[in-house]
Amino acid sequence: MLETRNWFAKQPASEGELAEIRHALPTTLPLAYFDLLAETNGGEGPLPVNPYNFCLDPVVTVLDAFRSRNYDRPDLDGFLVFGGDGSRELIAFDMRSGLPGAIVTIDMVVGPESAEIVASNFDQFVSMLGHSSEDYRRL
Repeated sequence: MLETRNWFAKQPASEGELAEIRHALPTTLPLAYFDLLAETNGGEGPLPVNPYNFCLDPVVTVLDAFRSRNYDRPDLDGFLVFGGDGSRELIAFDMRSGLPGAIVTIDMVVGPESAEIVASNFDQFVSMLGHSSEDYRRL
């Protein structure tokens, strides 16, 4: 999936980690999310849109955030955080409708009112991973 892109991959998630996260998280999440973790359990690379960098959280971090309700931040209810930009932006599934919708970036200081769509769905998001804005225009 990411082998031909500018992506710093981590080791794949173990079968145990994948089983644990599949059991803990909503069953409505796209299979492509679990496929990504099976390829790289964490990692970093460019995005062609704001916030222009993506750091994928490993399974353990996603589970900690999910179980703690985004580290006891009730203002982030309805978002399933699975990464960030390496600085102050979170990247999350927008789950406010009950189903995973758009992938959004959220400023950690401003909160959910800063939510900005990065991709309309996870498949579109994955297609952008590892591409700079220049690369993506050529695709």
